[in-house]
Amino acid sequence: MTLSGMQVQAMTPEANSLYQQACSAEYKEDYKTAVEKLTQALSIANNDVMIYTKLAGVYNEMGEYDKALDTYAKVAELRPNDGYIYISIGSIYENLGKYNEALLAYNKVAEMCPEYLYNYLNIANVQYQLRDYKASIDNYNKFLSTYTQHREARENLAASYLGSGNYKSAVNEYENLYVKNPAAFTDFANYGLALFETKDYQKASEFLEKAVENDPDNTTAHIDLALSYQELGKNEQSLAQYDVVFRQQPALHALRFDYGNLLAEMGKDEAAIENYKIYIKNYPNDARGYQNIGIVFKRSGKINDTIASFEKALELQKDKRDITIVQDLAECYHVKNDYPNALKYYDEVLAVKKDDYGTKLNKALVLHAMNDYNGAVSMYDELLKQKDDASVKANLAMALVSLGEQYFDTKNYSLATENLEKAINLGTNDSYAYFTLAKSYRACGADEKATENFEKAISMSPEKVEYSNEFADFISASNKQPEVEISAKGSDFEIAEIQLSAEPEVDNSANYKSLVASGDENYRNKNYDVSIANYQDALKIQPADEVTLLKLGNIYRIKEDNKNAISFYKKAIVVNPNYADGWFNLGLVYANEGNNGKAKESFHRVLSLNPNYGYAYYALGIAYEQDGNNKEAVNNYKIFLTHNKDEATAKTVQEKIKTLEK
Repeated sequence: MTLSGMQVQAMTPEANSLYQQACSAEYKEDYKTAVEKLTQALSIANNDVMIYTKLAGVYNEMGEYDKALDTYAKVAELRPNDGYIYISIGSIYENLGKYNEALLAYNKVAEMCPEYLYNYLNIANVQYQLRDYKASIDNYNKFLSTYTQHREARENLAASYLGSGNYKSAVNEYENLYVKNPAAFTDFANYGLALFETKDYQKASEFLEKAVENDPDNTTAHIDLALSYQELGKNEQSLAQYDVVFRQQPALHALRFDYGNLLAEMGKDEAAIENYKIYIKNYPNDARGYQNIGIVFKRSGKINDTIASFEKALELQKDKRDITIVQDLAECYHVKNDYPNALKYYDEVLAVKKDDYGTKLNKALVLHAMNDYNGAVSMYDELLKQKDDASVKANLAMALVSLGEQYFDTKNYSLATENLEKAINLGTNDSYAYFTLAKSYRACGADEKATENFEKAISMSPEKVEYSNEFADFISASNKQPEVEISAKGSDFEIAEIQLSAEPEVDNSANYKSLVASGDENYRNKNYDVSIANYQDALKIQPADEVTLLKLGNIYRIKEDNKNAISFYKKAIVVNPNYADGWFNLGLVYANEGNNGKAKESFHRVLSLNPNYGYAYYALGIAYEQDGNNKEAVNNYKIFLTHNKDEATAKTVQEKIKTLEK
């Protein structure tokens, strides 16, 4: 009785003899003779299942798979209830890569012979090939519940976990296999990949090193090892692995993105840009490529390229725009002084990050630069509610002064007065604020207040002839004498008498230029005292020359006479409140004195006048670093790098950033 329960007829002696001859020929791998003998036997016993089964097996060994399948079909016809026939059929389909057909055959085995537990392994193997990992995992586990030590099944189960994305289970399976028999373990590449996906980069690199040692041509293992090294910060080792990968597969452009990231991390910006460009060419719809090349462009100071890249990234992201790109783009437009676009993107950031202090500050600076003083004042006030910041107060005071001046020019004296008073209450050192306030009070008829502020403006900037003339006119018009004691000695200022003469004014411009030229020559020759005398004589002719005042400040700074240096720098910026160099040098002296508060105020004033004044960002970075405010220090150092062209300075600043960001 067979497993199917059918009766088997005995072969005739002649057919049996031919069958035995065929078996002998098969053993000798003389498959042609085996087929001939089996065919002769079937001519005698044409319905003998055993002969058909043997013939199908011989065809299979010969690689005559179609004939083998046809013959097994005849066996199934003769023995329809024998499920084991389909094991052989499934095996042939599996070898042919016809996994769907193989799965149908193995499922018939499961249906007809459920007690045959090894069939779960067959089914699982085919499901794995079909990438039906969930089903393959179920069937491997069914099989292993009985055959727990079956190594091949466990290896395939681990691979199925890996394929399904269940990396933790894959790691557990591979680890058990490795621990039980390290000598027999060979699947280092997949174990390393599973470890990589679970972020165990150190252990992943150890097994991937074994993988490439055993199989140097395994490009995938080299890739995973390169990425593991990259995650560990072993950049040189990662770079070496990428070199191997691209030697083996130069057209593997999908990897150019990660390779570009590594090169960018290593400061190899040009090479990084080249690889990002290759990636973008092959994957033009991946926003990440444009974003990362934009970051490198920005670091390289290529602002136009940065903007184009960031805008393309945002275009591809559509409704899911990365707000960090928007923020970077806003800053780029800010650096370019394209204030309308900067404002547009800052507003987009603030729609998502309503309380982002840095963005709000940048928006305030943009509004300030656009002469939208009302908007700037509103933003500065809002910032001060979040944090008491001296630099923001200084900017607010400047905006209030400018707003007051605007209102004064439009003859809105009440609002002019209100804003100028606010600026003064914030501690502004801008004498023009007092002067404009005095004029505003004068226009309102508040003579006492006007007098008070005229006197304050003149005491702050005695060299400003405009102040003295306006005050004199005010006194003359109001028939009031100024309550100011004027001493020939020790006074902060002197009011020069105006001599009316019928004689024409003497043109002293040539004499003035000669004195300045002499001062410059003595300065270059380090004859500082003589140079001072030359410049001071020149100022007697043109007292409101901010450049000459700056030169005097520079000499006193060289002589380490900070008091006089500060005095002349202040005079320079009083003469021209928008003189960025004067504010910058004043900030340097304050910094030398350790007065970081006033130094930062000066540097911020420089940037409000000229956001592209690169060294002001550097100086601010140093000041914030000395104050222990590492975040603001880093922010200013990074902005400085977008302006700096000197490689040595850039390297120094980059090292500072790395140290502060640790």
